[in-house]
Amino acid sequence: HTLILVNTTTTSQPILVHNPHLDGLKDDVLYHFSLGTETHDLPAMFGDVKFVCVGGSPWRMKSFIEYIASVLGMEDPKAEYPNICAGTDRYAMYKIGPVLSVSHGMGIPSISIMLHELIKLLHHARCTDVTIFRIGTSGGIGLEPGTVVVTKQSVDANFLPKFEQVILGKTVMRNTDLDPGLAQELLECSKELNQFDTQLGNTMCTMDFYEGQARLDGAFCSYTEEDKQEYLHNAQKAGVCNIEMESSVFAAMCKMSGLRAAVVCVTFLDRLKGDQLTSSHDILNNYQQRPQILVGHYIKKHLTHKKDS
Repeated sequence: HTLILVNTTTTSQPILVHNPHLDGLKDDVLYHFSLGTETHDLPAMFGDVKFVCVGGSPWRMKSFIEYIASVLGMEDPKAEYPNICAGTDRYAMYKIGPVLSVSHGMGIPSISIMLHELIKLLHHARCTDVTIFRIGTSGGIGLEPGTVVVTKQSVDANFLPKFEQVILGKTVMRNTDLDPGLAQELLECSKELNQFDTQLGNTMCTMDFYEGQARLDGAFCSYTEEDKQEYLHNAQKAGVCNIEMESSVFAAMCKMSGLRAAVVCVTFLDRLKGDQLTSSHDILNNYQQRPQILVGHYIKKHLTHKKDS
């Protein structure tokens, strides 16, 4: 007879910080969250977090927590959800059950500061197996407005899959790969919803909204419509489906910390056809809800599956 031993234990994925100096801190002050390890019981407050959703505006992230509470049937959707970061006006943070919702402002510097403190918060709270999503808006390239793009790879303005940062005067390059399995699961969720078109493609992350994205309507512009079209068509050939301003550092920092990560952005317009947003407020508001509907479906599906198993 052959004895087969089956290992039924599953390993938990902790949140990784790569900083030996943190061990020497008596109190790690998460300044821009108005939280700290001495002033707050972070494991009690956040230890059960399994899903984090981040997005630009505080209003959108409050809207997301109200939406997810309704989807999960966890609380009265009309209830008031307190801003955990009420002691600061930099970022807003909301929580319901295992879901955390945090605003990150606009651009790489703003989301980078938030992510440093968020990753440390999850680490201090001893969270494990956390999945994080960036939900947002973007400009599409050759896509119908309202299309949702799940990012395959974040690329820079030269269409290269890297994030560059200058540290101590030296340029450091970091990988911008996102979790391919998570991206495929989100595409599957979109098929189940069957409410809007969802595409998998590369996302170009720029340092600026105007010249950095080849717009013709900024305060300064030194190129022609033909130059713009050539650049955007080259981006399209490189697999770029949309343009935004946060995905590269988001992908890089999540990869370094061991977080499963995805970027889910709706396109507000086709940049090959124009630069300005001309759709009505109601239409744009409808578009803006699509990433949260997709991510909400994913979270509900996984929590239901976990409950059933």
